[in-house]
Amino acid sequence: MKRGFEVVSKYKQDQLNLPYRTTQNAAGYDFESRVDMVIPSIWKLNFLKALRVIRKSKTLSDEELNAAKAELKPFLVPTGIKAYMEDNEVLIIANRSSNPLKRGLVIPNGIGVIDADYYNNEKNEGEIFIQLINFGITDIKINKGERIGQGIFMPYLLSDQDASQIKRKRNGGFGSSGK
Repeated sequence: MKRGFEVVSKYKQDQLNLPYRTTQNAAGYDFESRVDMVIPSIWKLNFLKALRVIRKSKTLSDEELNAAKAELKPFLVPTGIKAYMEDNEVLIIANRSSNPLKRGLVIPNGIGVIDADYYNNEKNEGEIFIQLINFGITDIKINKGERIGQGIFMPYLLSDQDASQIKRKRNGGFGSSGK
């Protein structure tokens, strides 16, 4: 087993599809949503109130700033899928090209990075979630089984100084490698 996908154990009975390439020369494996969910339009959220205040060159209170930050956060779309790969590889999660143009859906950080040690570590089985923000005018309904992103396996290189740097062992899920 060099690289591939598995269904997370607690979703084995949910009839999920493993990511797949839809054309012969596709680089990306299409990921589907595990659930039905709605990604609300950012234009309907309370952060518009904060934008009005900023536009009038006024300072936001801490409470208004925190409320705006809470509203303008990505939604995590669960896939029910985990990925295994070699130690010198990474799975890059990218948006589908049709999402921004046709639906107003973007991945807020541009790409997602799934490290090899995200798979089956001590405290996390490694379910992959795809972050999305809806910049469109209307809410977007995502249906279970709908393609929401794509994953591309890639090798990566190490710096000359890498061996001298202290590293921790991953023992958690989403965002667990942060300090």
